Amino acid sequence: MTDIEIIKNKFNAHNQWALVIGDLMLDRYLIGSVSRISPEAPVPVVRLKESFDRIGGSGNVAANLSLLGIKTILAGQIGNDIDGKKLLEILKKNHIGIDGILKDKNPTTTKTRIIGEHQQMMRIDQEATADLVDSKALIKKITTLLNKKPAIVILSDYAKGVLSERLCQHVIKLAKSKKIPVLVDPKGIHYEKYKNATAITPNKKEAIEACHIHVTKNTNFLTPLLKLKKSLNLQFIAMTKGEDGIDLIQGDTIKNLPAVNQQQVFDVSGAGDTVIATLAACMVAKMPIERSLNIANIAAGIVIGKLGTIPITHADLVKTLNAQHSDQEKKIHSLESLMEQVGVWKKQKKKIVFTNGCFDILHAGHVTYLEKAKKLGDILILALNSDSSVTKLKGKSRPVIHQEDRARVLAALSSVDGIVVFSEATPLNLIKKIQPDVLVKGSDYKKNQVVGHQELKKWNGKVELVSIVPGRSTSAIIKKIS
Repeated sequence: MTDIEIIKNKFNAHNQWALVIGDLMLDRYLIGSVSRISPEAPVPVVRLKESFDRIGGSGNVAANLSLLGIKTILAGQIGNDIDGKKLLEILKKNHIGIDGILKDKNPTTTKTRIIGEHQQMMRIDQEATADLVDSKALIKKITTLLNKKPAIVILSDYAKGVLSERLCQHVIKLAKSKKIPVLVDPKGIHYEKYKNATAITPNKKEAIEACHIHVTKNTNFLTPLLKLKKSLNLQFIAMTKGEDGIDLIQGDTIKNLPAVNQQQVFDVSGAGDTVIATLAACMVAKMPIERSLNIANIAAGIVIGKLGTIPITHADLVKTLNAQHSDQEKKIHSLESLMEQVGVWKKQKKKIVFTNGCFDILHAGHVTYLEKAKKLGDILILALNSDSSVTKLKGKSRPVIHQEDRARVLAALSSVDGIVVFSEATPLNLIKKIQPDVLVKGSDYKKNQVVGHQELKKWNGKVELVSIVPGRSTSAIIKKIS
């Protein structure tokens, strides 16, 4: 199943859920126009036009997850006040579970932003200065939730006191014993409390502070970040860098994943929440980390183009991915999506040609063979051997090129209309499902040696042998390189 198919299915997480723990906040926006300076002081006068409240802090992480289609429960503390009541109402409206939320004597943390002409003029914060640390009642609630086995846990730290070292270590230790991954959006410079988590997602400034390094133009981030990863026993670090994308520190390497261009940036607040939430959703769906972060980059690019702390929605992400999905990439299918497309082609009375192979290191012989195959019909479907099946056929040193890259290169050929990767010893099951009009192999075969030749008779299909270009082979290329 492709990335976009997984996302369209809401990450296949229908029976799984996420637990978000951290500092809860209410974000309030007062928006108006500015046309004059106050006579009382040299400050602009904002004429109020509208006001609204949104979920802030760790609640915004939960909102992102919920709108992506992941069932989410939130744990933290709020005040027993009007703002706390308002926050609970918004959380319920967004279908976010509140089973882990406790009311506290301190006021609900509320950030009020005054905005004039799309420009933030001022922010007013209401928050408790007293530490909320080590609430036994909160730890008890979180323990109960962890025993119900969420698919993933996110610690969203806004340095407001909820995520003490004791609470963090309790959560990480218990989650690890249950094999539940823990992602952390960190704050401050003392990262010891996040030790043994699965990963952290600091921004560049936070990472610099945590590594205790002085940055110059020639600063090498790799060594201090690797040292930080090792000292905290993390699987990876995802360092967000705004317009420079995300740096993935995994194993002993650092790799930059470029940001997606965003033409208009209204508000970067909440982008980090979107990144960690999207990463978590992809991990719940068992997607590889690098692919997950590429999608998180795309999600972040969407939310910074909106005013205020706006969570990513499933619909927005799918729409953007569809827009970015090139015509070439659309040729690469899962079996399910290929069969849907085959149904369309057959309704259009298209003559379907089928072939298969490893196509490891694409060369002129391959290209010529596929061009000849395409001329035998209207549509050419190529069944591509997976990496594991290539290894079984060709030996441990093969493939040279991994299946995703082989598929992407083949998709660029105008002769190829559809690609599906298969891992079986032969493509017989695919042939039976697709029922092509023409089955093509190279002239080094005999027709009765071609897998599926007997089955084709059932639907009046036929086998065609295409002449191959002499002296052109992947083995010869590898030998020459050696």
